[in-house]
Amino acid sequence: MNTAIKPIDKNWLERALERQNRLTKPPGSLGFLEEIGVQLAAIQKTFKPRLERGAVIVCAADHGVTAQGVSAYPPEVTPQMVMNFLAGGAAINQIARVCDAEVYVLDAGVRGGLPAHPRLIEAKLRQGSGNIALRAAMTRSQAEKAIRAGMDAARPALEEGATILAAGDMGIGNTTAAAALTAALLGLDAEAVTGRGTGVDDVGYRRKLEVVRTSIHRARTVLGDFTQADPIDLLAQLGGLEIAAIAGVFLAGAEAGIPLVTDGFPVTAGALLACRIDPLVRDYLFAGHRSVEPGHSLQLEALVLRPVLELGLRLGEGTGAVLSFSVLRAAAAVLSMATFEEAGVSGG
Repeated sequence: MNTAIKPIDKNWLERALERQNRLTKPPGSLGFLEEIGVQLAAIQKTFKPRLERGAVIVCAADHGVTAQGVSAYPPEVTPQMVMNFLAGGAAINQIARVCDAEVYVLDAGVRGGLPAHPRLIEAKLRQGSGNIALRAAMTRSQAEKAIRAGMDAARPALEEGATILAAGDMGIGNTTAAAALTAALLGLDAEAVTGRGTGVDDVGYRRKLEVVRTSIHRARTVLGDFTQADPIDLLAQLGGLEIAAIAGVFLAGAEAGIPLVTDGFPVTAGALLACRIDPLVRDYLFAGHRSVEPGHSLQLEALVLRPVLELGLRLGEGTGAVLSFSVLRAAAAVLSMATFEEAGVSGG
């Protein structure tokens, strides 16, 4: 898949770091905020970056693997929660309101019909993904179309002036798909990446773990060595329509050259996929938070991303990503401090 992503100018990173070290504070005294600010300055190509209104694209789809009993919630919760997002009643709506972000919802494969809404982007490719324990999640063509749907869904937010972009997820069963896809992409065992998702009990967790193992084994018999497999083929076998769309959101945001923020486990699976499609996406990525899902830390390690927040979140929807917007804005604002020379302060 061809993209038009440009790398960050390393010269801007060096110059922004030089300014950061001349601001009226001891070098390094603002910790990780300084590193964030330098990256934002390089992305925006200015010594005084600004992050104004943000946006989150909540990508939603159903998963056939719920038939295996991998979730604590029934599949009908997916369309019900989409309606809740559109009505403004979900956690992401409240967090977006206080963090100055617009919420968009993309239907990439929710079962059934959804009523029209100004913030609902309709791109349903099929009525949920296939049961990955038994068959491919989707065809390669559908995987490519779902990625394109995510790219297209990001464009209204970009056209409306979003200066920072996040992706969110909604899909009962999607931590199972995210675990299988992450294991395949990173060459890990099912045990390393499989968590309790929506909160399954011990019996449910063992069942979920076995489903992830079975799914990985089935996909390997089709694709052979995962290290030699095309990432889109891995997605088609083990992913989900909303995970594909999330990858598309990040690809489009990177093409637009704006900061991108990951959320929890399923969203970061989409970010990992986007980086496998085009590694330059990584230049624009920030990790909003670290989820309690065990596989999330491994994803962040693979992407070399340090989380902005550590709050024990595991909701999804883009909540942790959007919550971090305020910290990212503060990191950008720090670079508008005076330098020692500008302020006439001794010690610089």
